[in-house]
This record gives sequence, structure tokens and C-alpha cells, in this order.
Amino acid sequence: MSNEEKSHDVLVLGAGIVGVSTALHLQAAGQSVVLVDRREPGEEASHGNAGVIEKDGMIPLTIPSNPIEVAKYASNRQIHMHYHPTFMPRLAPWLFRMWLLSNDKGIDTYARAIAPLRAVAADEHAHFANEAGINEQFRATGWIHLYHSAKSFASTEGARRYAAEFGVDYEVVKQTDLEELEPHMQFDKDDHAIFWKGCVSVSSPKTVTKAYAALYESRGGRFVKGDARSLKREGDAWVVTTEAGDVKANKVVVSLGAWSLDLLKPMGYSFPLAAKRGYHQHFASKDGAFLNRPVVDEDVGFLMTPTEAGIRMTSGIEFAARDTKKTPVQIYRATEWARHLYPLGAPVEDEPWMGFRPCFPDSLPLIDRADNHPGLYFNFGHGHLGFATGPVTGRMMADMIMGRELSYDVKGFSAGRF
Repeated sequence: MSNEEKSHDVLVLGAGIVGVSTALHLQAAGQSVVLVDRREPGEEASHGNAGVIEKDGMIPLTIPSNPIEVAKYASNRQIHMHYHPTFMPRLAPWLFRMWLLSNDKGIDTYARAIAPLRAVAADEHAHFANEAGINEQFRATGWIHLYHSAKSFASTEGARRYAAEFGVDYEVVKQTDLEELEPHMQFDKDDHAIFWKGCVSVSSPKTVTKAYAALYESRGGRFVKGDARSLKREGDAWVVTTEAGDVKANKVVVSLGAWSLDLLKPMGYSFPLAAKRGYHQHFASKDGAFLNRPVVDEDVGFLMTPTEAGIRMTSGIEFAARDTKKTPVQIYRATEWARHLYPLGAPVEDEPWMGFRPCFPDSLPLIDRADNHPGLYFNFGHGHLGFATGPVTGRMMADMIMGRELSYDVKGFSAGRF
């Protein structure tokens, strides 16, 4: 029997941070694992995110009930959110589900499901980072969420209440303290901010993901390029066609992010997954300026973070068909605003990068086994949580597959909630 025909224990489809982490945890449990992706590891959303591992973040994305706020978004001029009008009818059922959850009960459900993962996310990363020899990528500097008025800052009451309940360390800071934290930024006397002290960030999420993948391969794991859509059932085995030939395994994990339903819909699964598009672009800094940590302008709707490629500007959400051409108007608008706060220089790239955040209406990932296909497992839909919680949800997936006592409660991430 050739190496390509040999049956393995688990196929992991998707080599982003979630898939790579899942493969590492299964490998550590003694499983023979094959990691499959059409591209090299860490080339999609795991490349382009903000690289933030936060302990805060207990409030999910919601639809505002205030008609004035709704009208602002409907204007399609916001940096927080941009949309393609022709796509919105297709998105309406997903938005309706989100609207049903945009209340105190929905927010509380999210907070209590995600808080245990937030609490250990940095430690889970640290374990892999130490083994991979990339501790220098990680910066325990916290991050700043900036608000330009007392009125907008008041909207953080819920986030601060959950922080107090779950023991998340933060400090409310104003102009003088902000200038000490970020001496090269220009703050106003009306600015308020939350300095979330427990946040860890990285200088390149792509580098981190690739290092984890290299760790997996150095321990004997196989990575092969292939099309996950070729997955089929042959007897008691799952088979996927790759550049190395057909690869078989008893079990398969779908960690394909925004492409997960391309495989699963033909198999009869119709989960309410949306691909929220997002953009980033890197900029040089003028006059020797630098940032010490990520800064989110919550009122305007963008993030700046120092990376090995320069200051990374990331945009808010864009609702559009996944595969239509990019329309990075949010980055262009955000850059104009950011120049009032920080001395951004010339862009590093000719045009912004675009990626896809796979997101369910409740903003929680799907971590479960399939009801209708033996040996089929789901680990996708992490939205804005992917880079931060990839290692911990990889552990949860490995626990489930191995039949071990679960390290964390997976009830809130089950397919039954749909």
C-alpha cells in the first residue's frame, strides 16, 4: 500500500489557525493526522486579521434598535460597516436571526459561552508559541479602545460590567494617560478610552500560523495541498483527493472558515454562515513615530496595530457576496481619519488586502460532530474570534474526537442551536 493510500486517523480540512491548532492537538493525542488545504497554511483570514488575543470582548455584534443608528448604517457611509445593496436581500434571513439575538438575553448567552475561552486563549497560544520557538512574536502590552465623547463612552457600560464579573483587568483613561501610553498619537481633551491590560497581540498572525504549521510537520504531521470539495465517503473511510493522491482517514474535521458550506451544503447541511469581508493595509510611520500596542477607534470604526510590515490598518465589516471584487472604501475612509490621530506615512502595498470572517448570527463558532455522517466534525465560524481562540477550540475539537472529558463546555457551540 502506497503512502497516499494508507488510512490515517483524522483528516483536517483547512490550514488556518483553527485547522492547524486542531491538527496539533490531535497529533499530541497520538493520532495520525493529515492537514489539507488548497493553499499554504495561514494564507487566508489567519494572515489578514488584527493579531489580537483579548481577554475582553464579551459583547457580540448586534443590530441597533435605535432608528437613528440604523439610518446611519443604511446610509452606507460608515467605516464600521459597508454593504453591497444587491447582496442585502440574500443576507436578510441571516440579519433577521441576528436581530432576534440583539437583546440582553442574546448578549448574555454569548458572554457566558465565550468568557471561558477568552480567559485561556493567551495561555493556549503560549504553549504552542514556546514549542514553536516564536515567543518574540507575542506582546503583552494590552490594547486601547478609544471613544471621542462621554456619550459614546457610556455605551461601554455593559462591557465593563462583564469585565468586572469575569475578572478582566482594565483601566479607564483620558487624554494625559493616553499620551503616556501612546506618545506619538494626538488625543483630544474629550477623548475617553478603556485600556484593556490583559490583551496580547502579535507582530504577524501569518508568521504565527505558519510557525504552528511547521511545528506540526516537524513532529511528523503531513500537510498536503488538495481541494476539500473532493471529500467523499468510501466504506467506513473518508477520502479526499490531493496533489499527493487520495488520502483516507476514519474521521474528518471541517475547518474551512468561510468556505465550509461549499463542502457541506451538497452534503445536506445548511448552517446560517455568512462571510463578512474585511480589509487591511500597511503604512509606514512618519518622523520616527511608533505605536506600542493596538488601538481601536470605536467611534469611527477602525483598528491600527504595529506589525512587522508597518502599521496595519484594519477595517470594519463589509457585507457582500464572498467572491465579488473587493471594494475597500472603508480602508480609504479610515486612513483619512487615522491621519488625524497618528502620523501615517505612505502605504506599503499598492492596494488593500481583503479577507473573509466566517460568522454565525450569534457570533459563536460551531464545534460539534455531524448527526448524519459518522466521523464528520465541525470546527468553523469563528468570526472575529479565530486567531485568538483557534488553539483553545482546537483543543475542544480534539477532546471531542478522542472521547475525552471536555476541557471546556461546548454546549453553546453545538449545531443544535440552529
